[in-house]
Amino acid sequence: MLEGIVRESIGKKGTKELRRDGYLIANIYGKGLENINAAFKENEYIRTVRNKDTLAFPVKIGANEMNVVVQSYESHAVTGKLLHVDLMVAQPNIVTHYMVPVEPVGEAIGLKNKGLVNLSKRRLRVKAKIEDLPKAIVIDMTDMDIGDAKLIRDIDAPENVKFTDSDRVAIISIIKAK
Repeated sequence: MLEGIVRESIGKKGTKELRRDGYLIANIYGKGLENINAAFKENEYIRTVRNKDTLAFPVKIGANEMNVVVQSYESHAVTGKLLHVDLMVAQPNIVTHYMVPVEPVGEAIGLKNKGLVNLSKRRLRVKAKIEDLPKAIVIDMTDMDIGDAKLIRDIDAPENVKFTDSDRVAIISIIKAK
C-alpha cells in the first residue's frame, strides 16, 4: 500500500520544499468527498503505479485508506520528471468517467510491408463503475495493412462500459514509412 502525507501548506513555498525532499504533489478527490492535498515519495509512487494489477490501487493518507485511480498527471517539459498527479477515489457502485489504457496486440500485416504503427489514443475515456472497468482495452491489429485504422466504433465495448469519446475518433492506424 502506498503511504502519503497530508500537505498543510498548499502554497508555492511549501510545494518547492516538498519537491526538494523527494515528494510528488497529489490531489485526491471524489464524488461527494472533500478534496485531500497530499504528497507521496516520488520513487514509491512510480513503483506502485508500474506494478499495479488493476486500474485502481490502494493508498493511505494519514488515517484514511482508499482505492484511487490516476486521472491526470503533469511532468516537466524538459526532464520528464513527474511534478503533480490527480487521483480520483474509486467509489464502488458509482458510475463515473475513467481513462483506460489501450493495449494493441498482434503483428499487423502492414508492419511486414514496411509500415509503422501510429497509436493516436493511448487512453480512452469511458463511463462505468469501478467494478466493471477493464484493466486495458485490447485491440487486435493482426489484419491491419498500410492505410487501415481502427476507430472507436470498430471496437466492442466491454459489458456495462460506455465509450464517451466520439465514435469517429481513430485509436490506432498503420501508416506508410517515409
